[in-house]
Amino acid sequence: MTPTQQLAGFLKKYDPKIAAFARRVLTKMRQRLPGATELVYDNYNALVIGFGPTDRASDAIFSIVLFPRWIILYFLQGAQLPDPDRLLKGAGTRGRHIRLETPAAFDDPKVQSLINAALHRAKVSFDPKSRRCLIIKSISAKQRPRRPQ
Repeated sequence: MTPTQQLAGFLKKYDPKIAAFARRVLTKMRQRLPGATELVYDNYNALVIGFGPTDRASDAIFSIVLFPRWIILYFLQGAQLPDPDRLLKGAGTRGRHIRLETPAAFDDPKVQSLINAALHRAKVSFDPKSRRCLIIKSISAKQRPRRPQ
C-alpha cells in the first residue's frame, strides 16, 4: 500500500464524522503549507499527522492529532508563541494545542495568527516549491479503540 492508502486506512478506524472532520482539516493544512512533509504516527493513544519542512521529526512545527471524540491542532513550539487571546492549552515546557471544535475553527483569524507566528519562529522554513511528501513513521501494534465506546 502507498502511504496515502495507509493514511486513508487509519482514518477509517474513526467514527465517520471524526474522519470527515479530519480530512477537511488536513486539506486546509495542506493548502496552508504547500511543500510540507507529513509524518504519520498511528500511536497507541491517537493518530498524529505532523507537518514540517523536512522528514526530520525535530523540524516539525504542527501536528493534527485525532482522538475518538475530537481533533487538536498541536503547536510543537507553542509554549514560546505570543497568545494574547489565550487559545493555546497545555502546561508543557514546549508544546501547546488548540482543540478544534469544527473545521471552520482552523480558519479563525486568531488561529491563523498563531500559525503565522509559529511559521515565523520555525528553525527551518517551508519551501512551497517542494513536493508534498507523506511518510508513515510508525504504527503501534497495540492501540486504544479509535471510536467512542
